[in-house]
Amino acid sequence: MNAADIAVGLLVLVSAFLSMAAGIGIVRFPDVLTRLHAATKPQVFGLAAVLLAIVLRVPTWGVLTTVILIMTFQLLTQPMTAHMLGRSAYRTDHVRRDVLIEDELGRDIEEHAKD
Repeated sequence: MNAADIAVGLLVLVSAFLSMAAGIGIVRFPDVLTRLHAATKPQVFGLAAVLLAIVLRVPTWGVLTTVILIMTFQLLTQPMTAHMLGRSAYRTDHVRRDVLIEDELGRDIEEHAKD
């Protein structure tokens, strides 16, 4: 067993831990916005860790370009998906407004409703 194998094993364990944390957060957090946070942050970092482990295990140009494409598309789509889910949850009253520190979306909706 060499250093690369140990690094791959550690990265897979980190990825598993982050994926488990995301799953627990989705189940345990009380409202949509905190669940979205739990679903996006650890999931993206967990995917990055496992993709890095794959590159370390099979260091070829084909694998590297595929990993870069996967991570790029993930980083482009995940924030937008969470943003749109958060907006739709807000508009359908599935957000606990009592825990919001500042309701910028509500203020913007009210401003545009006046026009």
